[in-house]
Amino acid sequence: MRLLGVRVRLNAPEHEVLVILDEDAGERSLPIVIGPHEAVAIATVQAGMPMPRPGTHDLLVACVDAAGSGIRQVEITEVRGGTFIAEVVLQNGTRVDSRASDAIAVALRAKVDVWCAEDVLDDAAVVLDVDEDDREHVHLAGTLADDEADERVSEFREFLERVEPEDFSDRDESGS
Repeated sequence: MRLLGVRVRLNAPEHEVLVILDEDAGERSLPIVIGPHEAVAIATVQAGMPMPRPGTHDLLVACVDAAGSGIRQVEITEVRGGTFIAEVVLQNGTRVDSRASDAIAVALRAKVDVWCAEDVLDDAAVVLDVDEDDREHVHLAGTLADDEADERVSEFREFLERVEPEDFSDRDESGS
């Protein structure tokens, strides 16, 4: 799977935050609702933003490496009650239960593949309604020219400076 990005769905009742994965060979995409903290953890790595101190996902990867193992890949294994279940697969074959959003954040930091079970894709994947130019643009997002990458990092930093926790709160439409 390829990471298309993190998006906020503004027309949803609670402004859902989604991470969207795309099939390597196919047209299906897998949208997964995630929390705002996980969204920032994923988006900062995707945008190439260095963090001043290691975050939790960085710490996990560093601990696994320091213990003499490594991370082979992450796998999204099932959907249970609307929740995506994932596993972090270590070099020695050990599988560690994980939330899908945390597994994706770890995979980006460890620079390993994200796999998804076929039955999960059959149950939860969608075909995005984009034309080929849009799809090509999205797929090339990981190979941006330096100027365009710098611009996107700058835009993301501005977003992080403006965003407030209340932007992700569970309020009803009356604002209470």
